[in-house]
Amino acid sequence: MDFWQYEREAQQAGFRTVCGCDEAGAGPLAGPVYAAAVILPFGEEIPGLNDSKKLTEKKREALFPLVKEKALAWSVAFVEAEEIDRTDILSARMKAMQLAMDGLSIPADFALIDGNRDKGKSSAITTCHRCIIKGDSLSASVAAASILAKVSRDHHMLELARQYPEYRFDKHKGYGTKLHYELLRAYGPSPIHRRTFLKNL
Repeated sequence: MDFWQYEREAQQAGFRTVCGCDEAGAGPLAGPVYAAAVILPFGEEIPGLNDSKKLTEKKREALFPLVKEKALAWSVAFVEAEEIDRTDILSARMKAMQLAMDGLSIPADFALIDGNRDKGKSSAITTCHRCIIKGDSLSASVAAASILAKVSRDHHMLELARQYPEYRFDKHKGYGTKLHYELLRAYGPSPIHRRTFLKNL
């Protein structure tokens, strides 16, 4: 598999700074949705780089500083639970990804976006881009972004676990596990829960 095929095609089309972009945390019942954008030097080998979902937590944590060190530019952004409730999760995902791209120290003239969606009701990707289904498994830049988004969100959820210890966010990172639902029934939602996700409580 050529991990640089999509970056190469963008360069051949005349684009100079190509970033990968991905988000993490679309599904959880609590906490923000995170996104990251990464511009890697073309052809940069990062051993073990892959879709964050296919890596163990230990591997992701090891790759996290490595991606930041190797990248020409990287940026992480998020949209809070309250805004997810006010708009919708698709719009929040698109907003987080565009915010991450806007935060790059080297502006990207083209983006490889994980997934098949580029707009929600209230937010859209405005950077020139291409959507790639399973992009985090097919593009080095998108895989790098998936790791930064996932690990950044996990670190944030550990901070929230200290703030709201009764919900055990350190155990489930806000996802709808059996334990999380049990604690929600016991304590009710916290200020960082997505009320629109809690319809079946």
